Amino acid sequence: MVRRTDDDGVKPRDIALAIGVTALWGVNFVVIRVGLDHFPPLMFNALRFSFAAVPAVFFVGRPRVPWRWVFAVAMALGVAKFSLLFAGMAAGMPAGLSSLILQSQAIFTVLLAVPLLRERPGRRRLLGLAVAAVGVVIVAAGLGSDLPGGAFALVIAAAAAWGLSNVATRKAGSTDALRFMVWVSALAAPWLIALSLLVDGPAADLAALRDVNAAAIFAVLFVAGAATLGGFAAWGHLISRYGASTVAPFAMLVPLFGIASAALLLDEPVHPTDILGGLLVVGGVLAGLDRTRPQLPLADPDEAAPPAEGGPHHLAALGRAGITAARDKV
Repeated sequence: MVRRTDDDGVKPRDIALAIGVTALWGVNFVVIRVGLDHFPPLMFNALRFSFAAVPAVFFVGRPRVPWRWVFAVAMALGVAKFSLLFAGMAAGMPAGLSSLILQSQAIFTVLLAVPLLRERPGRRRLLGLAVAAVGVVIVAAGLGSDLPGGAFALVIAAAAAWGLSNVATRKAGSTDALRFMVWVSALAAPWLIALSLLVDGPAADLAALRDVNAAAIFAVLFVAGAATLGGFAAWGHLISRYGASTVAPFAMLVPLFGIASAALLLDEPVHPTDILGGLLVVGGVLAGLDRTRPQLPLADPDEAAPPAEGGPHHLAALGRAGITAARDKV
């Protein structure tokens, strides 16, 4: 059974929050480039989530969601998405273009949210997402075709992993996004350290630590504190409140900030197609905003069984969270 409330859509303050997060993540691609100039990709990712977890993990308390969802997001977001993204950028993908291609995550999110969350995006949202996707294609075409094929594929794979993590975040239904993100970082960090030692190699990791400088330290602290804890805590809050298929299209704004900051700070070129495509991205996101609350999955009456792995307990929990949010807005 699917429930839709008659409340207004996304609040203006939450729209502002979503735009602020996308601006932060856009600039973050420039900072990632700085970090990758100093660290091997997997080591940089391991440092990112290690500093996002410590010392915060000792002060926030245990997460109030099942550990399986914390682990799922840690694997999809921390290990898969960012390792693939960093590897792709290290292999030659420009910062601005990476910020653009990664936003295909919105399409993966909506596609996964339909079968896994039983969300039903309306025609208006789908049309807006399609317009925004056309804008992404136009910008990508204007940036040229002489791209490393393997690096491009890595960033596409990172986008798919981000879509999966969006759905897992919604499934978790955490009401404390910061605490959730700290524990996601804590569970991801050991795996990333092991992967770095295995793939990058101890010699490369030690050499990077010996040559560390102020720019490298700033890059680690920025991606760990601002982009990871701050950005994803806010993003997780928005997803838990409005639904994955409603929030995901906002990420289409990231390439606008990413391309602009890369042009200003890294001298990456801006093409006329960037302007046209950017306008379509913004217009598509705005047109796709529903004027009603997103559909929230509820458990059927005959699904009152004890909690089970991936069973009706999770649907009922999401339904109760949606009803509580609706009451809070009355």
